[in-house]
Amino acid sequence: MAIIRSNSGLDVVFEAGRTFFHQKIDQMRKAQAKRSVYRTTYHELSGLTDRDLRDLGIPRSNIKRLALEAAYGC
Repeated sequence: MAIIRSNSGLDVVFEAGRTFFHQKIDQMRKAQAKRSVYRTTYHELSGLTDRDLRDLGIPRSNIKRLALEAAYGC
């Protein structure tokens, strides 16, 4: 005779908690990855000379906006 395990109310609550926890962890990882893209882009562009930026057609005042666009698509 096979034993069939039924989901008790407590099992359902635990499963919902695990799902919620994993969703929050995934959201945090995605946010951290976007922040990393922002920081990297910002620091790389900030490190360029005014002449290099001028050759690329990027005013220094647009570095933050470009980094935000690269990371968050704003």
